[in-house]
Amino acid sequence: MYKHIKFFEELSITDVPSVGGKNASLGEMYRNLAPKGVHLPNGAATTSESYNYFLEQTGLRQKITDILEGLDVKDVDELRVRGAQIRKAIMKAELPQDFQEEIRRAYRELGEKCGNPNLVVAVRSSATAEDLPNASFAGQQDTYLNISGEENVLHATKQCIASLFNDRAIVYRDENKFDHMKVALSVGIQQMVAVRSESAGIMFTIDTESGFKNAVVITSIYGIGENIVQGRVSPDEFTVFKPTLAILKKKLGTKKEKMVPGPNSTTKNIRVTHADQDRYSITDDQVRTLAQWGLEIEKHYGKPMDIEWALDEDDGQLYIVQARPETVQSRSNRNVIEEYQLKETGKQITKGSSVGSKIGAGPASKIMNLKDIAKFKEGDVLVTTMTDPDWVPIMKRASAIVTDKGGRTCHAAIVSRELGIPCVVGTGDATEKIASKSRITVDCSPGDEGYVYDGQLAFDVNTTDIHDLKRPQTKIMMNIGSPDHAFHYSMIPNDGVGLAREEFIIDSHIKIHPLALLRFDEVKDRHVRAEIQDLTKGYDDKAEYFVDKLAEGVSIIGAAFYPNDVIIRFSDFKSNEYANLIGGTQFEPEENNPMIGWRGASRYYSEDYKEAFALECRAIKKVRDEMGITNIKAMVPFCRDLDEARKVLHIMEENGLKRGENGFEAYVMIEIPSNVILAEQFAELFDGFSIGSNDLTQLTLGVDRDNHTVSHVYNENNPAVLELIKHVVAIAHKTGTKIGLCGQAPSDYPAFARFLVETGIDSISLAPDTVVKTTMDLHDLEISLGRSQQ
Repeated sequence: MYKHIKFFEELSITDVPSVGGKNASLGEMYRNLAPKGVHLPNGAATTSESYNYFLEQTGLRQKITDILEGLDVKDVDELRVRGAQIRKAIMKAELPQDFQEEIRRAYRELGEKCGNPNLVVAVRSSATAEDLPNASFAGQQDTYLNISGEENVLHATKQCIASLFNDRAIVYRDENKFDHMKVALSVGIQQMVAVRSESAGIMFTIDTESGFKNAVVITSIYGIGENIVQGRVSPDEFTVFKPTLAILKKKLGTKKEKMVPGPNSTTKNIRVTHADQDRYSITDDQVRTLAQWGLEIEKHYGKPMDIEWALDEDDGQLYIVQARPETVQSRSNRNVIEEYQLKETGKQITKGSSVGSKIGAGPASKIMNLKDIAKFKEGDVLVTTMTDPDWVPIMKRASAIVTDKGGRTCHAAIVSRELGIPCVVGTGDATEKIASKSRITVDCSPGDEGYVYDGQLAFDVNTTDIHDLKRPQTKIMMNIGSPDHAFHYSMIPNDGVGLAREEFIIDSHIKIHPLALLRFDEVKDRHVRAEIQDLTKGYDDKAEYFVDKLAEGVSIIGAAFYPNDVIIRFSDFKSNEYANLIGGTQFEPEENNPMIGWRGASRYYSEDYKEAFALECRAIKKVRDEMGITNIKAMVPFCRDLDEARKVLHIMEENGLKRGENGFEAYVMIEIPSNVILAEQFAELFDGFSIGSNDLTQLTLGVDRDNHTVSHVYNENNPAVLELIKHVVAIAHKTGTKIGLCGQAPSDYPAFARFLVETGIDSISLAPDTVVKTTMDLHDLEISLGRSQQ
């Protein structure tokens, strides 16, 4: 029997007051999730009672109280001195003999259970408050890795206890009004399964930037996982869709270093080879296994979780080594939508991974060492190599944070999220390019990438309260461009996506003309060839790069709005726009008026382009059939006549997209007068119509909408345009064909949106920033028209 020790199999989440949140959670999972196939290392924990016993037996309680008396935590120098005094006193004190003996005995017993008498362990801190059992002290105390031998375990145990009084922990308790002497510490002694870790990382069962709940985000590096939190290494990043475990997105990190065991229970960092840097640190199957375990853990706890994992080099097995509730996105107010938008432009200094979606600006304060943090002023932008928990006091005063190193799960990113501060991590060169005291703007609003601009630029913050938003019967859908914003926009009340343009994905994420990939050997320009080689690194078949990247973008949009309909429009670049893609000039004709030239359907069946269109079909098929995101529908743009429609549908079938198979539906754009005139015949070929009011206006009125000379004639509210819309809506109702409108007009003109409702149109697709206002407007209109409400 033990008085001071509890093994994981004895613990549950109800033991937080005795062993703290971290150790209670490890015991809870070991007891409940290991039987379900989740791999978890065994361990034992000292109790909070044994911590208090240690303080009482050694007289440390009074000594610590005296040292802390009158401390002003804002006095950084005084804080440093007093914290060091306490830690020194703890390390000098002897653990009571019975406490020591139980730690030794527990370590030996744990070695027997794990089949290794010289067991290597991680010694972890787990703090709790006597009168506040739910208090969280995550990240405040220290962890010691690669510890073996009874004496080393005893020493690391005392180091953990001493870390309860490191500077950051003292500040944290002071700011949160915790009595220092009512907080106790449990020490976890956990089998270190990844002594020579192949790779390790962090997993969140919620998207850390948007709060989107249907995603698992996994980061991974080589070696022991400590480098990922410290921000020393930019990790690989994977986003997994919960309903189907499809990997939506993969991002290769630099992973230049890895932490490995050193001599005498130490660790050290060594360089990673270029070959290993250029490959992912875990396989797709391992990503899916981790995601499945993340779902099991989330289900068990009933809330989004923040989980640490490791891949053991010896047995090749994945293990969960820690889990705690996610505390930022899961607690945010989903009834308020906040959008940041720059009002002016500036010179870009650097870029990296964005954390959050805010904008911050101020004087750059370049802090390269902890000893210089006293120089930091309220409202400065913190620019540094990387941060650790000792930097939190100045991070709280920053208007934004920029780091050279780190990924979205490093310390700087985690703290920035908690504080609601915009942060750009992993720039690689911020401390080199940003001058101290210069005024800069940090913009995290564009999506995955965040940018740092020269100068303090003006920006707007738009806030919308969607609590109890009343919805009209008319479906309100969205027009979505970049997949980077899809998770964020999905939080706005909506009925799906009426138009997602492939052009945005091709232009921003693929960047290369599809024929330059399919016919790479024919590309003549050596600079273009070099650019394509660089972008398609890792792809022997360069066409697969196009399929994979397009499928990634489409799948993210589909997943964000799942299970609502998401209508993906096949590429509708004009020839001059295709020519602007890398390698495009060699494969594109010069047209005098590309707006009404070789675009849309006429490309797809052309002998000069149909092999490129086949790549688009393959990407859609991959998303629907392989990734299981079956709410995706495909839409054909600029289809001039019925013969074109049949040809395109035939090519789609040849490439695996057949109407009715696996629930697949094909839509057509109604944007040419011929589409309206022949609407009944088009309805026999397609499952749905989407009115493109921009082109329909252009071709009804005979106006080139790119020509400013006649722009005054262009008017979507023209009676002729409205008559065509009214007519095609009536035909759609007659034939039982779904019909919506995805042009710009209802976003710009409330009267146009009201006109559409009066026609009885099924859905209206809007720019995201107009969805809430139009939803309220149309709800009121439907009431005035006497329609019953949802």
